[in-house]
Amino acid sequence: MSQQQPPNAQQQHVHYMQVPNGQPLPPQQHHQHPQQFIPLMGPPPPGVQLIPIQNPPNGLHPAVHFQPGTIPTFNPQQRPPLGQPYLAPHIPPQGNLGRPLSQVPNQWSDDASESSITMGVDPSNPNAPPLPFPKEPRQQTLPPQIAAPPLPAQDTISPSSPTSGGLISNLKRTLSRKNTQSSQKRANVPGRSYALDQPEDANGPLNKGNTHAIMALLADMWIINTILILGVVYLVTFIIPGNLTDAEIWNTGCYWKIGWLLPTPYTIICFAGLIMPFRTPRFIYHDGLKKRRCDNLYILTVTRGNNREAVYRSWNAHRHLERLHPSIRVHVLTDEPYFFENINCYTCPKAFSTARSKYKARALDWYRQTMRYTEHDWVLHLDEESVIDDESVRRTLEFIWYETEFHMGQGPILYNQHQYWKNWFFTVADALRVGDDLSRFQLQLTYMHRPIWGCHGSFLLVNGLVENSVTWDLGSLTEDYEFAMAAWARGFKVGKVPGLIREQSPQGFLDFLKQRRRWFVGIFRLKHFLPKLWAFTWFIGSLCLYSTLISIPLDVVFGPATPRWFGLIKNLTMVTFVYLYVLGIFIQDVDKGKNPFLVLLHMPMTVVLQYFAVCMETISVMYACIFPPKDFDVIKK
Repeated sequence: MSQQQPPNAQQQHVHYMQVPNGQPLPPQQHHQHPQQFIPLMGPPPPGVQLIPIQNPPNGLHPAVHFQPGTIPTFNPQQRPPLGQPYLAPHIPPQGNLGRPLSQVPNQWSDDASESSITMGVDPSNPNAPPLPFPKEPRQQTLPPQIAAPPLPAQDTISPSSPTSGGLISNLKRTLSRKNTQSSQKRANVPGRSYALDQPEDANGPLNKGNTHAIMALLADMWIINTILILGVVYLVTFIIPGNLTDAEIWNTGCYWKIGWLLPTPYTIICFAGLIMPFRTPRFIYHDGLKKRRCDNLYILTVTRGNNREAVYRSWNAHRHLERLHPSIRVHVLTDEPYFFENINCYTCPKAFSTARSKYKARALDWYRQTMRYTEHDWVLHLDEESVIDDESVRRTLEFIWYETEFHMGQGPILYNQHQYWKNWFFTVADALRVGDDLSRFQLQLTYMHRPIWGCHGSFLLVNGLVENSVTWDLGSLTEDYEFAMAAWARGFKVGKVPGLIREQSPQGFLDFLKQRRRWFVGIFRLKHFLPKLWAFTWFIGSLCLYSTLISIPLDVVFGPATPRWFGLIKNLTMVTFVYLYVLGIFIQDVDKGKNPFLVLLHMPMTVVLQYFAVCMETISVMYACIFPPKDFDVIKK
């Protein structure tokens, strides 16, 4: 970009570039941008010395710049209004409304990145980080029938708090019955951001966590994992007297004990992930690194909407996150008719449909089309019970800025947010999922950068380019797994986000079975080879329980000694598998700030309770094989 330096200008200065007619900059590859941009809505800040720039690039209005140190500190109260790309009843031309594009009103007021002015660092110093800045609200003219409702008087919105006005109620009062359906489509997009309307909670944020301490612990945990697992395996194989023999390589007892080794493929993969360093940004990120452009980070909580308490709990825990950085947008995505007033609620209309997707995937594809992502937008997908703390959001932004090789990211999920240890069995059962994230998933995210074992639907960070390339029109029970495989097929890489998400475990046995059943059947039904192989590994691993039950009476009757090499593999499998449960409980207890005595007490309890958890996992696989789900099961948490 050819620009004239003003007199007495410092090497680093900031540019405002006005985009004509409120349209976004054309999507380009990152390496083609001479500057690093961050969004700015409204005119430049008042009171700043502005100097025109000669010879602006083609298609852009003359830009202005100002000296460093003259940018006021970002004031959260000057937060811009929520981006509203479709004020008229418009959905991109996918055949959903049955109207040609020429008949679609072009009345949206914002571009895809929710900005019509862009600010960036001068190319003479490309490594300089973007500076904080205020945002002026854009003046928008809303149609009178969808004017924003009055704000509630309460400091914090709760499920029981009364609301007045309301988008849908206003529509019903002002529009005829004939136009009600069309008006509801208008009401699907909020007119502005409600995130900063209420002051922060007097007791502090509701999304507290010990992410920094847990990440520091995990950075060196691989050493402890190696010592403990190998030490215990050596102890039970060579030191503690057991029914092992070196005189035979194979005997009759090996035939009914072969089932002990069925989980070995899974545990070997987990063992490899446990003994390899858990990469964190410590000593990696620094101010000299060039930042990738990020216009918007949408923190999106996806829910059907019928669990009103969970929706408001998530909203109240996350709404203050928009104060952390100007690019952050906190949104809630629901299905019609579940629309929540006075929060940033986007409701997928019933009129919207895709070729294959249903439920969550269908709503995600509507949201994708509504927000019109560019490659400079990112979406952090959360489930309705998911809570992310401020430190993890900061680490997510750092991942976006510095990990330029990746267009997708994922991090560990803990299950200690609500009702932790209320039910011992479900708490221990989900501890395996935590251990799985810290071993198998950390192996693929840190070292392979391919979703070989898929991805979770929560704590899934996706670039807008990936969303638009893959889309959510998938038609699978496990849309997150299929989405990851499709992104991999298109050449996108995935990395590990060094943060944490906190959720809660199912609290009912039937819900537990339905959840595992949907995962198992959904993975098995995917057309790719690797998901089917993983589902088969899951199935044969569950048969280990039956083999163990059979081998106990046979050993009592016949009692042949087990060859030591056989016992070594069996012990490595068993110790690694139990260690995944213990590690998951330990990390969650430390993150929750449990009393050290309780942390130590929970470890032997986990060793005992994991046998019951294994039984529940095995029953869920058999349940899936005998009664496969016909549709998507929504469980209660």
